[in-house]
Amino acid sequence: MIEPRILSRLFYFVAVAETQAFTRAAERLGITKAVVSQQVARLEAELGTSLFVRTTRRVELTETGRILYGRAVGALQEAQDAVAETAQSNSRPQGTLRIVAPNAYGIVMIVPAVAKFLSHYPDCRADLRFNDRIVDILAGEIDVAIRVGWLLDSSLRSRRLGGFQQLLVASPQFARRLEGIESPAGLAALPFVGNTALPEPETWSFADGEGARMTFNGTATLAVDSTGAVHAALLAGTGFSILPEFMVAEDIVAGRLVHALPQWRLPEGGIYAVFPSARFRAPRVAAFIELLASMIKTMKRS
Repeated sequence: MIEPRILSRLFYFVAVAETQAFTRAAERLGITKAVVSQQVARLEAELGTSLFVRTTRRVELTETGRILYGRAVGALQEAQDAVAETAQSNSRPQGTLRIVAPNAYGIVMIVPAVAKFLSHYPDCRADLRFNDRIVDILAGEIDVAIRVGWLLDSSLRSRRLGGFQQLLVASPQFARRLEGIESPAGLAALPFVGNTALPEPETWSFADGEGARMTFNGTATLAVDSTGAVHAALLAGTGFSILPEFMVAEDIVAGRLVHALPQWRLPEGGIYAVFPSARFRAPRVAAFIELLASMIKTMKRS
C-alpha cells in the first residue's frame, strides 16, 4: 500500500512533469514554487532516485521519471474522477469557467452555449479565449479546450462531443468557374484560399460515392491564418476553399456560398473537449460539457 505522504507528493510531481517548470506547476496548483520544489525533492529522496533533469530553461523527466509519470498519472486521474463524480452529485457549479476554442467554432457554438450555461448557473462566470492555433492548456489556467478537426497524440484527456462535414465552397460568382469540373483534379489551376492555421492547409483528401479517392494538392493564391478570414475571402469571391459545415450552412441556404463538387466528400472532422490529464474536473466543467454535447446532438438532428 502506498504511504499517504508519497501519494500526496505525486500530485506535485505530475504537475511539474506536465508543465515542465516548477513555477508553472505552482501557478496551476495555487501554491508557492518553494512548496512544489520541496515536495518533489522529498519524493526523490524517499524513492532514492532523480525524477527530473533541471536546466536553465525547462525541467525534463529522467527515464525513471517517465516510468513513474506513466503509472502515476493514471492512478491519480482515477482518484480525481471518483472525487469529481461524488462532488458533482453534491455541488452546484460555481466559479469561473475558462475555455479556449477556435475562433469560428467559438463564435458560432461556444458563445451561445456559454450564454445558456450562465443562465442556468448564476454562480458561475466565464472567460473565453478564441484562437485558431492549438494553445498549450497546461501552461495557463484553462479548464477545457474545445478542438475541432483531428486530435494529435497527447497525454491530455479528451471526449468526443460530435462531428462535422467539411465542404468545398465558393461564392456563386466564382462557382461559375467550377462548372464542368467533375473531380478535385480539375481544381489545381484555380485560385485557392489556404488556411495556414491548419497543419496541411494545401492538401485535402476526397472520396466519391463509389469509393474512388483523390488527393488535392494546391498552391494558395491567398493564405490567411484564421478560418474566419477564409470565410470572408470566399464571400468576397477570391477563390474556393474547404470550410466546416457548421460555418457555411446558413450561407449555402441563403445563396451566399455554393457547395461545389458535392459528389466528392471530405473526411468528417471531430469536435472534442480536451482536459489536462491530472487536474480535478470542477462541477462547472462537467456541467458545461454536458450542455454543449446536448446542443451539438440537437443541431445534428435538426
